[in-house]
Parts: sequence; structure tokens; C-alpha cells
Amino acid sequence: MYVVKSPLADADLKTVAEALQGALVDLVDLSLVAKQIHWNVVGPRFRSVHLQLDEVVASARTHSDTVAERASALGVPPDGRAATVSSTSGIKPTPSGWIKDGDAVGAMVDALGSVITRMRERVHTTEEPDPVSQDIFIQITADLEKHHWMFQAENA
Repeated sequence: MYVVKSPLADADLKTVAEALQGALVDLVDLSLVAKQIHWNVVGPRFRSVHLQLDEVVASARTHSDTVAERASALGVPPDGRAATVSSTSGIKPTPSGWIKDGDAVGAMVDALGSVITRMRERVHTTEEPDPVSQDIFIQITADLEKHHWMFQAENA
């Protein structure tokens, strides 16, 4: 059933829908990973890493809403359910328990790197079928790359 009909051709909509859904899952999981690490980080850099993680959570949540609303605007129901995120995320599982500050930073570098790689792929796959969605992916990628840089610098 279509509640909202996209102006995109069916083949283009399929490509864009897959990109948007993948981005949504990555962003929801990124916010969860960052929050889990935020709650469990320990060490001499606790406060700075703790606060930096909240910045990632806020960015990921804002971007996930933008992506989900773009999908909805195109007539594609977004799926951010826990089971969907768990089964389709490309981010490695977060370790349980306390996480030393250096390990926490390393885990965030890895998680952000994974998401950025897939976001850049989405930038390319949406270039022709939907430059509007591509622009969203470009903006998200730029923001995540800034976080990635800052976390890398934290462990340099």
C-alpha cells in the first residue's frame, strides 16, 4: 500500500530506499554504540571522552531523523526497530563492561570509520537517481568525518 507516492521512477526509488534504510540503521546503531560507550568509559580522559560521545549521539540522532523523514517523503516507510538495527547494522558489536578511555576512543574510530565508508558509498549510489538524498548523505558524511577526526586526534 502506498500512502505517499514518490516522483522517482521505481528502479531509482528502490536504489534510494535501500540507501536511506541502510543509513538509518547505521545512524541508529551509531547513537546506541556511542551511548553504551558513554555510560561505561573510565580512565584519566573520562570527562572529555564522555562529553565527546554525547556529541556523536546528538549528531547521529539528528541525522537519523532527517534520513527517516526523507524516506517517508519518498513513500518508503523507515524501519528503525531494534531487531532491524541489530540484524542489519555494519558496526562491530560494542564490548560489555567498563571500557578504558583509549579503548573507547578506538572503538569510536572504528565505528565511525565503518559508517563513513558506507555513507560514501551511498553518496555515489544516489548521485543519479536522487541528488536530494545524495545531498543529505554528503552532509552526514561531513559531520561524521569531523567526529572521526576528533576521535583519531584523541588517541594520537
